[in-house]
Amino acid sequence: MNQLQTKLPTDTWVTATWEEYIQIIEDPVYAKAKGYYYNGKMRIETMGVGPDHASDNGIIYFAINLFCTLKGIPLQGLINCSYRKPGVRESQPDISYYIGARAKLAPQGSSIVNLNTVAPPDIAIEIADTSLSDDLGQKRLLYEDLEIPEYWIVDVENTRIIPFQITTSGSRRITESQVLPGLTISVLTEALTMSRTMDQSQVGAWLLAQFQQ
Repeated sequence: MNQLQTKLPTDTWVTATWEEYIQIIEDPVYAKAKGYYYNGKMRIETMGVGPDHASDNGIIYFAINLFCTLKGIPLQGLINCSYRKPGVRESQPDISYYIGARAKLAPQGSSIVNLNTVAPPDIAIEIADTSLSDDLGQKRLLYEDLEIPEYWIVDVENTRIIPFQITTSGSRRITESQVLPGLTISVLTEALTMSRTMDQSQVGAWLLAQFQQ
C-alpha cells in the first residue's frame, strides 16, 4: 500500500484490494478525481477539464432532458454520481439516468449509492476525451456486470456517440435508445457536431424542432 500512497498513477488500472481502493478514493487529495473498481483493480481518473468535454457533457444532458420533457417521460438525471457494490465494484459515470417508472428509484442524499440497497440507473454515459480506449474496454465490462441497461460513450475527439445495450450475454451496439424509444443516436450526434460551430441556444432550438416532429 505504501507504493500506492506515495506514487499512484492516474488514468490507468492498478491492482489493489477493495480496502486499499477505499483508502485512496477517500483521500482529500483525490476529492476531484473519479473512482472505479473492478476485478481486483482500481482506476483513479482525473476529471475532464477541456471545453469540448464540458460542452458535450452539457449538450447530452440537455438533449435527454428535453426529449423526456417533450414526450412526458419521467426521469431523474445525475451528474458524476458514484455507484458502489461494496467490496466488489464501483463506477462514476459522467451522466446517469433513471427513466420512466424507475425515476422514483433514483437515490437521494449525499452518500455514495450502495447498489446492495438501491437499483442501478437505466443509462450510464461516459464523456471520453483521453479515456476512450478504456471506456470501450474495461469500463464496458464493468457496466455489463453492474447490469445497467444502456451504456453510452461520447467520443469527444471524433464527435460521435458509441451506445451499447447491455444484456445477460454482454453488450451490443445500438442506433436508437431502447429505454427511450424514439431517441435516435444520430440526432444527438448531429447536435454535438453543430455545437462545435453554434452556441447552445441554437443547438437547443434545433433539438426542439427535431423532437417535436
